[in-house]
Amino acid sequence: MPDWTKSMEQSFEYYIVDPGTWRDQKKLDNILDGTIDGDLEAETLGSATFNISDSVGECYIRPYLVTRQNGITERFPMGAFLVQTQKTEFDGKYTKVPIDAYTPLLELKENPPPLGYSIMKDSNIMDYTYRLTRERVRAPVVQTSIDEKLYSDFVANTDDTWLTFIKDLMANAKYQFGLDELGRVIFMPNQDVDCLQPVWEFNDDNSSILYPEINTSRDMYGIPNVVEVSYSGVNDNYYSRVVNDDPNSPVSTVNRGREITHRVTNPEFAGEPTESQIEIYAKNLLNQLSSIEYTVSFSHGYCPVRLGDCVRLNYSRAGINGVKAKITKQSIACKPGCKVTETAIFTKNLWR
Repeated sequence: MPDWTKSMEQSFEYYIVDPGTWRDQKKLDNILDGTIDGDLEAETLGSATFNISDSVGECYIRPYLVTRQNGITERFPMGAFLVQTQKTEFDGKYTKVPIDAYTPLLELKENPPPLGYSIMKDSNIMDYTYRLTRERVRAPVVQTSIDEKLYSDFVANTDDTWLTFIKDLMANAKYQFGLDELGRVIFMPNQDVDCLQPVWEFNDDNSSILYPEINTSRDMYGIPNVVEVSYSGVNDNYYSRVVNDDPNSPVSTVNRGREITHRVTNPEFAGEPTESQIEIYAKNLLNQLSSIEYTVSFSHGYCPVRLGDCVRLNYSRAGINGVKAKITKQSIACKPGCKVTETAIFTKNLWR
């Protein structure tokens, strides 16, 4: 592994991938450059664009970043992408073929489940998730086994594709799709940023690979400063009202000059709650709703950080110190310098 904070030579190699073995099959010498885009909110988690000097048929392409540092050459895979859309551009001297490519999850979008397809109650969620995915994509699928079962029959909607059906299925176990550096399909647990461990730290010291520009945004619209909870039981009725009037909180009634109320009627409890439990419920709910999500965008030289990873940001000049953030978008430029542009999110509690 090279020292990513120090200078090195970088170049790119591209290979056609054998969909049967998922191994490199043939090196391509006609790809000029490209861009790899990842997005946790995208249906197939991203796409790629490559500029090629002549046409190729439909195939999977795997890009590699090749580094040379201190006499050592290393290669780092950057996914696998299915080439489908092609067009030709000629500028009077040279022909360029921009090609759009997609992640292996695209294959799950191409067909729907049979009408009325269902998985029975008490079935293991992730076992079915693995099997259904493995049967319908050519990329390898990494199995995740947990003992989480369906509480009721799970039936496909008429407008489902296999991708939407499997996504909704594994959501019952709080999992989501992911892709590793070889383009294999993996399953990732849904976790809050606070539960994740940073895989990389970006800072602004002299050896930093972080670019100087960084943008941060937040949206405090709709964050309540009052929570009201009422409960009507068989024997008793309870009501609790909690107010954020903390002068140190930017969303408090003191600083906003008005109340923004969130009301809950008849919250679910196992059995009949006490008045004390209703009060605790209201306080915990206001604390939970007082978290604000920040979005931070930044760029850096390449390092092994993937979509969905947690990173630590220590950019003192921008007022960001010791922040853990989750990468939600990533764009990698497959050209000299290999600039990586990322969007990450982190949360901050504004009360208590």
